[in-house]
Amino acid sequence: MGVRATELRKGTVIQKNGDLLLITEYTHLTPGKGQAINHIKTRSLITGTTGAIRAGSGDTFEVAFLDRRKSQYLYREGDTGFVFMDEETYDQFHLKPDLVGEVMGYVKESTSIDVTFHDGTPIGVALPASVELEVTEAEEAVKGNTATNVKKDAVVETGLKIRVPMHISPGDMVKISTETGEFQGRVN
Repeated sequence: MGVRATELRKGTVIQKNGDLLLITEYTHLTPGKGQAINHIKTRSLITGTTGAIRAGSGDTFEVAFLDRRKSQYLYREGDTGFVFMDEETYDQFHLKPDLVGEVMGYVKESTSIDVTFHDGTPIGVALPASVELEVTEAEEAVKGNTATNVKKDAVVETGLKIRVPMHISPGDMVKISTETGEFQGRVN
């Protein structure tokens, strides 16, 4: 399905030259003189590379059809990738670390998440807005260092490193934003 450049929005996935490009930034500029220009920043869902497109208002793009399926994250298989299982068909499949490596720090083994497919091939994961993980390592709080907003390093059960307030200790459950990676609060 072809859409004009002015109809594109951040988060849309387009097909160009056999590649799937996620629009990460979209700016529509109307100079005082001449035609309007659309600056589109993209990230390839296949290779992970970033790029930019400069398009006129009349240019058209092919929007990709993506399918999301509930899948269970099973385990990491060395350097080859992450193993998932489709919850409807029970088929197992791999996702390469270069596609999803940075976001897998938010996902525990045996957790159900949405996996995005294009033409039957898995290309990425869709995380919830926040996750709850257990702190396994945290620096000791220094007595007297109780000024507001003082943070220390901590590691959660998936190996993800985050910054937490001084009162957090190993064994605590914390809520973390998957968009920013920031501590959102302690979970009771």
